[in-house]
Amino acid sequence: MSVEQWHSQRLTRVRELLSQQTSVQAILVSDLNDIRWLTGFTGSSGWLLITATDMWLFTDGRYTEQAHAQINAAGVAAHVIECRTQQSVFEALAHRLSKCSHIWFQSAHITFDVFQTLNTSLSADLVPAPALLGAIRRIKDAGEISLMSRACDIADRALAEVLPMLLSEPSEKNVRDQLDYLMRQLGADGPSYDTIVATGPINAARPHHSPTDTRIEEGHTLIIDVGALVNGYHSDMTRSYVIGEMNGEQVHAYEAVREAQAAGVALAGPGVATRDVDAMCRKVLHEAGLAEMFNHGTGHGVGLLIHEDPYLNSSSTAILQPGDVVTIEPGVYRGGFGGLRV
Repeated sequence: MSVEQWHSQRLTRVRELLSQQTSVQAILVSDLNDIRWLTGFTGSSGWLLITATDMWLFTDGRYTEQAHAQINAAGVAAHVIECRTQQSVFEALAHRLSKCSHIWFQSAHITFDVFQTLNTSLSADLVPAPALLGAIRRIKDAGEISLMSRACDIADRALAEVLPMLLSEPSEKNVRDQLDYLMRQLGADGPSYDTIVATGPINAARPHHSPTDTRIEEGHTLIIDVGALVNGYHSDMTRSYVIGEMNGEQVHAYEAVREAQAAGVALAGPGVATRDVDAMCRKVLHEAGLAEMFNHGTGHGVGLLIHEDPYLNSSSTAILQPGDVVTIEPGVYRGGFGGLRV
């Protein structure tokens, strides 16, 4: 399937939802990730207005040429409107919405001040949109999965090239910098997030540790959390190591975490509650006597955002669906021991 067909299908799905509404005639999209997903536009300033038959992208002069090029490349039929100020955006919206009585807007993606100004500028009633675009965007199409597969491959290859340097006692920063460099050399736009390299009894016990000058030493646990960004799509993987001989506690923890992940992966599938996957991983670690060392959710969705729906934790109500792309990454952490996550 072509890029044009992917974007056409996405827009069709949004318009189908809109057509099911008896009173709402348009949707105003302010989430830049949703705008990118629908149009291919990657600028940092934009509003997208969608009706049953038309679509307009409002952006400022920095991005008008880019918008035309990216929208054309995506095969999207949209009018690009240059607006120098936010107020001029609202005036342009008011002109195009004069015959609408109600429009959906993304209440989670504008400030209250912007809402008040927008509400004053438009004659139509603003109706908070359900989380419809997030729900649609959650299910990945073949093009998105292809980009994320490429991002996974790049991160995996970069890590494979870095592994030999771990034997020379590099610092956490050295390893991070080399990984970020290699991912770009291999074709990534950059890292998906701030690459985590954490070693030792203190640093590796912090799941979101920022790399320091601490050197990787024999016998210490080491966590590397790395992902590549490819055309806006993320990968996310974690690997754990011990340089040299593992002690008994490390072997026990590593085997338990691997078993927990395998159990979660085996359970996951369409129709399965994400909290049940989380519970399965916790059950394995509880039986291994490590429940208190697992202090974060089991996983999350990945896509244009590094963390997105569905989340795999005890409070989630999500049910896995075909097309979901999720991480399953249990881990154990304790000061004095360090940490291990896969």
